Amino acid sequence: MHRAAVLQEMKYLDLHCDALTNEGVLQVTKENLRRGGCMLQCFAAFVNVQKYPAGRFSRAVLLCEKFDEMCKEEGYHVVRKFSEIEEGRINAMLTVEEGGAIEGSLEKLEALYRRGVRMMTLTWNFENEIGAANASAFAAPQNAQTGLTAFGKSAVERMKELGMIADVSHGSDCLVKDVAEIMRGAPFVASHSNARAVFSHPRNLGDEEIRLIADSGGVIGLNFFADFLSSDKSAAGQKTALLAHAEHIIKVGGEDVLAIGSDFDGISENPYLKNPTFVPRFIEALQKKFGGEIAEKICFKNALRVFREILG
Repeated sequence: MHRAAVLQEMKYLDLHCDALTNEGVLQVTKENLRRGGCMLQCFAAFVNVQKYPAGRFSRAVLLCEKFDEMCKEEGYHVVRKFSEIEEGRINAMLTVEEGGAIEGSLEKLEALYRRGVRMMTLTWNFENEIGAANASAFAAPQNAQTGLTAFGKSAVERMKELGMIADVSHGSDCLVKDVAEIMRGAPFVASHSNARAVFSHPRNLGDEEIRLIADSGGVIGLNFFADFLSSDKSAAGQKTALLAHAEHIIKVGGEDVLAIGSDFDGISENPYLKNPTFVPRFIEALQKKFGGEIAEKICFKNALRVFREILG
């Protein structure tokens, strides 16, 4: 078979996008996902605590309802467990970004799980009832040793029991370590994060955190936000940076740890990967860099393995 045909057939799974809360022109649309070859898109119900300092849980529920309506209108296939993923469909999974949405309540966490949420990013850019964010930890040295709160530990333990994926993107380094301690024997993820050793930014993961996620059997979704990748904002520079982050994460954590977490609709347009229709060009670059087997792991196999274990 011609190599171009093989590339065209390779699908990908995206662990994070913000299409539910983007009020402008969407990067993630059904047509863009179809053209890009997306097999499963995670849609985050992102609760911006600056816009909604009160009523955070109500806001999350409203976004869950928006997800249901969107899936019905667009024809996305909603999945809540691994066995529900269907080939030939654009599968959609509901997640939450910003654990402050549960307002310090395990009952509200359980309510979101019943509502269909299968992954939750524990923090966003600010400390919440669950724990510390990497942005605040880097901004204030006194916060550098802050991880999960006592409630946060209870929340992560309950997520483990429920079968809800714990996502440490945006979390402080200590929060990642605390989650790793609780999740012994079970994977956790960083749905949309890159490597700090390649480009020094608070949102990127240190090598120790990469190893902790890898040792858990979890995955790290490569984030497409230019500001997290490189100071070179050209298309060529961004391509080089993405491959450099991928190479470093694999070097530190192994070929089973890397996945895709685009952050589409939560980021400015990347000149190299403007929307999902451009993902096949990145898949081709991954194949050339790492070979077909590792490219498949990055594009969907690694993430599916985690889904099978936690959501099976």
